[in-house]
Amino acid sequence: MNKSLFSMAVLAAFLAGCQTTPEDAPRATAQLKSAPGMKVLGEATFEQTGSNKVAVYLFAQGLKANAEHGVHIHEVGDCSAPDFTSAKGHFNPTGKPHGAPGAGHAGDLPMLKANAKGRGNVKYVAEGLTVSPGPNSIVGKAIVIHAGRDDYKSQPAGDSGTRIACGVIQPG
Repeated sequence: MNKSLFSMAVLAAFLAGCQTTPEDAPRATAQLKSAPGMKVLGEATFEQTGSNKVAVYLFAQGLKANAEHGVHIHEVGDCSAPDFTSAKGHFNPTGKPHGAPGAGHAGDLPMLKANAKGRGNVKYVAEGLTVSPGPNSIVGKAIVIHAGRDDYKSQPAGDSGTRIACGVIQPG
């Protein structure tokens, strides 16, 4: 391959990796609030990237240092109960069993891994979810961070422990 063709191939690969969702793609956000006695703060952003795909960007701080935390979309956008049980169970529009992200139900998200300073983030493209209206829409649902790691096996919720942060997913 000559130098010019190689340079064009590298540039094309770079530009493909830099693609973003269109400016008019449906988006949603959630501001996380902490359970009593906890100091978790965070934000989640959701961008529709396909007809049934949503990019999830989650940042949280005030987590237990060097710990893993289960993260899920819950079926009700209500974080009013002190223990966040008002958010009900995991969002599961297709009735699948709980499992690892991509293999379980739509509300299963990857583990949030906190660093030594208690900060962590998740960047993930979830299939089976939408931001736009419809049965798989997450708008009006809640995102919840749990105290423990998700075992991706226990039914119906992965035995992730108490709910330590919750945010209602709203358009925008």
